[in-house]
Amino acid sequence: MSRPSRRILWVDDEIDLLRPHCLFLEERGYQVDGIANGDDALALLAEQPYDLVLLDEQMPGRRGLEVLEELRRHDPNARVVMITKSEEDRTMTEAIGRRVDDYLVKPTSPLQLLSVVTRILEGSSIRQQQVAQDFAQRFPQLGWLRQDADRPDDFASLYSELVDWHVRLRAAGEDGLLATVESLMQELRRDFGPWIQRVYPRWMRGEDEPPVLSTDLVELFVLPHLGDDPVFLVVLDCMRLDQWRVLVPLLTPDFDVDEELHFSILPTATPYARNAIFSGQFPDEIARANPEWWERQDDEGSLNAFEDRLLAEQLRRLTGRDVPVHYEKVFSDRDAEQTRARVLSAVRSRVGVVGLVFNFMDMLIHSRSDSPVFMEMARDEVSLRELTRAWFERSGVLQILREAAREGLTVVLTTDHGSILCRRPTTVFARRDATSNLRYKFGQDLRAEDGRTVFSTRDPRDLHFPPGRLGLSYVIGLEDYFMVYPTKLREYQNRYRESFLHGGVSPEEMIVPVATLKPRIR
Repeated sequence: MSRPSRRILWVDDEIDLLRPHCLFLEERGYQVDGIANGDDALALLAEQPYDLVLLDEQMPGRRGLEVLEELRRHDPNARVVMITKSEEDRTMTEAIGRRVDDYLVKPTSPLQLLSVVTRILEGSSIRQQQVAQDFAQRFPQLGWLRQDADRPDDFASLYSELVDWHVRLRAAGEDGLLATVESLMQELRRDFGPWIQRVYPRWMRGEDEPPVLSTDLVELFVLPHLGDDPVFLVVLDCMRLDQWRVLVPLLTPDFDVDEELHFSILPTATPYARNAIFSGQFPDEIARANPEWWERQDDEGSLNAFEDRLLAEQLRRLTGRDVPVHYEKVFSDRDAEQTRARVLSAVRSRVGVVGLVFNFMDMLIHSRSDSPVFMEMARDEVSLRELTRAWFERSGVLQILREAAREGLTVVLTTDHGSILCRRPTTVFARRDATSNLRYKFGQDLRAEDGRTVFSTRDPRDLHFPPGRLGLSYVIGLEDYFMVYPTKLREYQNRYRESFLHGGVSPEEMIVPVATLKPRIR
């Protein structure tokens, strides 16, 4: 079935001279009505809708901009292309300021006109068709890449591409293909868990070459930029790769963005992964230097109370000198202006590294589990991305990053771990001393009813952990499983199913971005 013709109203006092252009558009399936003055055009628009208005600026009677102003009062979303003989910047600026969709200078060729009309009226449909066609062509290769994946780069590049397809298909309105991408992602998770169980203990023991881990970020990404100017290290807590990808367009006006991927250490939780970033050390190395911290291992807030000290100590080890550090942990945008003022003061005092942690994303997913309102606002990966972008656009983070760009300062932006939408419960048996987390647990004689749902070990060296008590087990959830107790099975299932959680083994939690932002503005 052919689509209905798109209707175009062309308003120009020389409309009779433009008949060849109108015929050219009509031959390509558009219905074009021509009219010679603004008053008649407004009367016609009040009677019937048009998909696009081509509007001459310089006409007897009402000028095009006056017609546009009147049209906007009655139809704020009308699509308008301004066409004028004037090449003055002022006319163009005024037209753009009044939200025209495009601007053409006479004389226009039929092909130039067709290009603009097609982009405005058919652009979204063409993009939708093209991305669907591109994905269909790529789909077989994605399956082969998954089957062959056996190295960190294999898993990281495939996961990265699946994230891009999910974002692109959603942006193009091709929601019908999102289920196919999600199916591929589910298969990737299924392969990723056993692979991590096999290779992660070898990475921790130095038996295999690991990828870039949380412990490497300061040395590899911050250290090369230390010099006369301060360097920013910004950690957006609990940021998935797809959340990051929708933020990048908001940064590119101010920065050249160089993205890489790294693997979060296990468990993918703040006390371990974020401490690893700031310290450059694994949990057993931190515990040897600070044994009193490890006793509070189930208290996430207290375990991350020393990040400024850990960062200063790591910089001293790496450089052999004291590097001045300014550190802020930001929980609310209510404090954004004070934070911004303190950061600018630190920059002007020639501090070496500005370390900033923003907790919004982590707070969002934890609040979501307890709030029906947040659950509805971030009900799936797509809505979580949209909510993240809406927050970031108006956040104190973006204000501070733009200040850094204006000062000509380099920013290293990363996260400690991501999160995963958990849909399946797995039953665990534990004593009362077991930790309370839903994606990972430590405890005496801890075991899962189905061993295929967890990464389980009793050897702390497999996780680079300090020696534990006799009989201590470490259990970390795979894929999208969350842990429930047999005594609270129904309660936990009802409360936490379809929740975003972290701490476990999945590409969403472990494969996360680290980006170097170089300012465009100096």
